[in-house]
Amino acid sequence: MEAEQQHDGGGHGGSGSAEAEPQVERLPADLLAHVLSLLQSFCDLSMAGGVSRRWRLAVERSLAARRRLSFAGQRIGDDTAARLVRAAVNLRDLDICWGCHITDEGLIKISSADCVKNLTSISLWGLAGITDRGVVHLVSRAYSLQHLNIGGTFITDESLYAVANSCANLKSIILWSCRHVTEAGLVALVNKCQRLECINVGGMRVPPESFVGLLSISPALQIRSIPQILNARVQVA
Repeated sequence: MEAEQQHDGGGHGGSGSAEAEPQVERLPADLLAHVLSLLQSFCDLSMAGGVSRRWRLAVERSLAARRRLSFAGQRIGDDTAARLVRAAVNLRDLDICWGCHITDEGLIKISSADCVKNLTSISLWGLAGITDRGVVHLVSRAYSLQHLNIGGTFITDESLYAVANSCANLKSIILWSCRHVTEAGLVALVNKCQRLECINVGGMRVPPESFVGLLSISPALQIRSIPQILNARVQVA
């Protein structure tokens, strides 16, 4: 009988009643962080951080290693987006476009992240819930920005003035269908962003003759108005 109890893990003081540690908890921290980095859904990644303290640290480690975040098509809100961006300390490319539930409050929270000053590419394509207020906060701290996509939004010249004053390294900008931007905003942008190589102005209400003035400021500037830009994204050089 005693032998049978030992075989079954029974007996007083035995460990048979203790729950076995899940195999995933035995993974090395670096490997767990790598596994979590493969999650495609940032909502899932955010929930994974709530499993345990060890998982939260692994999520933070996986985010810290990322150089690009894309929330495109994901129903991410202001608080979740800001939390993820703040954790991605080495981020260089931030894509917050269609499908996201981001407002000015979200952009303002994101603008306080340490990585913003090092971002080289930002896409806010098609975000209907943002205005100049949020965009100005964000770009005013994006000193390293080279590529910006704010097409399909309701920004005005105020956002372009902020870009002109803060983003001296800007190389390309997409303003597709930004119908509240005027010639004054474009002139300020081209005047101050002397490294600007390409600008997309498709769908805007600026008269074609206004672009002649832009070329007189920067003769090498490429002015594009191709509808297919809808399916394009800003590429980091």
